[in-house]
Amino acid sequence: MTDQPKQSPIDPQEAAPRDQIPAIEPPPFLESVPDIAALPIDATFPDRENPDGLLFQSFHRPIPPHQERIPHMGHIGILILLALGCLAIAAFAAQIAVSHHLFGVTTITQAATEIHYTLGTEAVFYTLTLCASLLLFPVLWHRGFFAALQWHASRARQRLAWLISAAVICFILAMFDGVFLPGPADAPIDRIFRTPGAAWILFAFGVTLAPFFEELAFRGFLLPALSTAFDWIAEKVTGESPHLLDEYRHPQWSMPAMVTASILTSLLFAALHADQTGYSLGPFLLLILVSLVLCAVRLALRSLAASVLVHATYNFLLFSFMFFGTSGFRHLENM
Repeated sequence: MTDQPKQSPIDPQEAAPRDQIPAIEPPPFLESVPDIAALPIDATFPDRENPDGLLFQSFHRPIPPHQERIPHMGHIGILILLALGCLAIAAFAAQIAVSHHLFGVTTITQAATEIHYTLGTEAVFYTLTLCASLLLFPVLWHRGFFAALQWHASRARQRLAWLISAAVICFILAMFDGVFLPGPADAPIDRIFRTPGAAWILFAFGVTLAPFFEELAFRGFLLPALSTAFDWIAEKVTGESPHLLDEYRHPQWSMPAMVTASILTSLLFAALHADQTGYSLGPFLLLILVSLVLCAVRLALRSLAASVLVHATYNFLLFSFMFFGTSGFRHLENM
């Protein structure tokens, strides 16, 4: 192998003069780029989105994400449709039971006053509506059913003594109402109680299913929806910004909204039970007062479980008073 001669480094003195180096033409895409060194200090650059060259001219404050207040009146409409469908199914089931002479009932008229049919149909109706709600509303709300309705059982456990005291206050109101504004002696609910075995069935139903489902409908759906509707109308009239959701993504209502919604909810709650007491004034006023207490508990603790507990305890105290006053439901004529 022959050794190749080593290349010596270029001597700067032997390099070609600078004026003899050929000029390099810039690429075509750089021809439109201005010479930065030749521009004045306050110069701006053209921008397709900001042709005037003013810095931050096209900047906009970002729009916060939409915060849906759950539940609202649209959800009440959906719940009513679900309830009507489930009520039709429960009524159809009752007709099938009558056709088979279940519990000795042969006509729909008899079934309307028979305790097994009245409470049985009501229990089927409640259960079907709850199941349909558990399937539909979490899909609409993108969150759990009870979480969206502010169940918050832990808050009810922490304030257990306070909630029982609220139930006792409702019971005392019922005692005063029975003395000063008694209902009719032969109200429909009294006739149902005198049916053999009905008292115990009503006792069990009144401290379990009834408080749960009634609170779910009135304090779980209706009360928050009416509060949200009141604030929504006020925001449209005054032009104020909507109230932001809290850390649990629950709506925050104004005091006028909560007071108005509590009154409307209590009126509807009392109207629902008015037929049981013969539409008498005393029981109607009592139901309004009890409902206002339940609304206050629900809103103060932001806990639906709390109002369910107060409602169930109040019913338990009423039934217990009746139990001891009638010697174990054996002398219902003393009611």
